[in-house]
Amino acid sequence: MYYLLRDKCNLIVNRSNWSSRIHLLFMPLLYYWHPKNHRRDLDYGAGYHLNQKNHLLHQVDFGDSLWAFTRTADARYVLAAELVVRAKTHNRPGFKYGPYRVWGDLKLSRYFQVQGQPSVEQIIRSLSVTTRAAHLGQSFQGLRAVKPLSIADHQVLVEAARDLPLEPRARILPEERLEAALLLGDREAVYQLIREENPGVARERQRYLYQAAPVRNRSLAEQLHELYDGRCQVCEWNPRDEYGRNLCHAHHIQWLSRGGADDIDNLVLICPNHHSAVHSCDAPLDFRAGWFDFGSHTERLRLNSHLTLWAA
Repeated sequence: MYYLLRDKCNLIVNRSNWSSRIHLLFMPLLYYWHPKNHRRDLDYGAGYHLNQKNHLLHQVDFGDSLWAFTRTADARYVLAAELVVRAKTHNRPGFKYGPYRVWGDLKLSRYFQVQGQPSVEQIIRSLSVTTRAAHLGQSFQGLRAVKPLSIADHQVLVEAARDLPLEPRARILPEERLEAALLLGDREAVYQLIREENPGVARERQRYLYQAAPVRNRSLAEQLHELYDGRCQVCEWNPRDEYGRNLCHAHHIQWLSRGGADDIDNLVLICPNHHSAVHSCDAPLDFRAGWFDFGSHTERLRLNSHLTLWAA
């Protein structure tokens, strides 16, 4: 338990803008990951995040665990992931999967290989959550897909997951190198990145990155440069004034390596300094507040005319 408390404290203390909420109360969550969605999400890039319509998702605290289980093709219920929460954001208005999103710490979170796992159905039914349905998944439908756990429940799942092998496809490509290669239209650089990570990228994601993204990205970046006159949307730095060049970068809000789409609604134009900081800090964008969450502080989009925000 000491190590769990230590990790939780480290995550919270490092977020000075949330310092008033420092405490040691755990509220881990359990989520049923529908098999169809589980397969799709792994095929197109493990995102280390979760979207939901249930506001309970944002009651989880930094450092708490969000456990996910799914059902295999032979109808066994198995553990799929543990996301250790490092950030909470709101999705764009009308987002299909709900307004709430949590982001897992990339170093502490883990996806489990479901093939060959023993069933955890009896373990889950022994927890404090309500699971009266004949088929376990039916107890986790709609807003009930996410349920709160006790500390004792969490410890039971920690033990159940102790020796589980990790999912080899749940690896994140180096996003800055990927975006740079796409911006330059350098297909060979994209191919090389994927080859280096094999088997860490599913075939479906490879196909998307090979065929679609390198063609589209350059034109989308050009659109953003014209829309914002080459300025960084965060700090408004304009390299055109100083150097007569477009030096800002088109950044994917939900990273391509995490399953994000290569379209204008998933892009912002930011300067190289902010681009490096966003990736280094794994800073997500909150569509309600209109800011990037760097953990220690937030920075708002000063310029925006293409993203639909809650505050707009």
